[in-house]
Amino acid sequence: MYSQEDQELLLDKLQVFKIQGRDKHGRSVLRVIGKIFPARLVSVEVLNKYLQDKIFPKLREAPFSMVYVHTGVQRSQNYPGISALRSIYDAIPMDVQDHLEHVYFVHPSLQARLFLATFGRLIFSGGFYGKVKYVNRLEFLWDHVRRNEIEVPEFVYEHDEEMEYRPMVDYGLESDYPNVYRAPSVDSAFSMYSMRCIA
Repeated sequence: MYSQEDQELLLDKLQVFKIQGRDKHGRSVLRVIGKIFPARLVSVEVLNKYLQDKIFPKLREAPFSMVYVHTGVQRSQNYPGISALRSIYDAIPMDVQDHLEHVYFVHPSLQARLFLATFGRLIFSGGFYGKVKYVNRLEFLWDHVRRNEIEVPEFVYEHDEEMEYRPMVDYGLESDYPNVYRAPSVDSAFSMYSMRCIA
């Protein structure tokens, strides 16, 4: 395990958390990139201290929005775990929680949606849970956030482009991880029956 100082330097270097740009209402935006979060290298204690020292003080003054980019997050690499999420949430000062207006959850996987639907209400308060807005495509994010003021990594644009050719992912009919399983082909009897039931 890295020293506390090294862990904080890593978070700074990766810019997992960055206050950048404004939403369409003129509020500051906290951008969080899930894929680059080093969950296996940074302890919950160091993360909480980093947020308390470097991020939360900038968010105490006025309302803000959060853009959480879930693109490419994998449980084995970027996911800190349920208890860590609860600890991080509990460490957010009340004034910061009160100033949070919206959480734009970009590219939510089916697994993430199911997790939030089942455990989200237990981990987070109803007020926070009600602020989450799923955003399946970047074009819908730009309805809420000023496009030219926020940096989005190239892999997010690439994923967005790929999703244009796989619309069933939005409806949970196809995995967003194509190697996990394949949706049945449209010409199979099972597939046609499934589509009729959904319709």
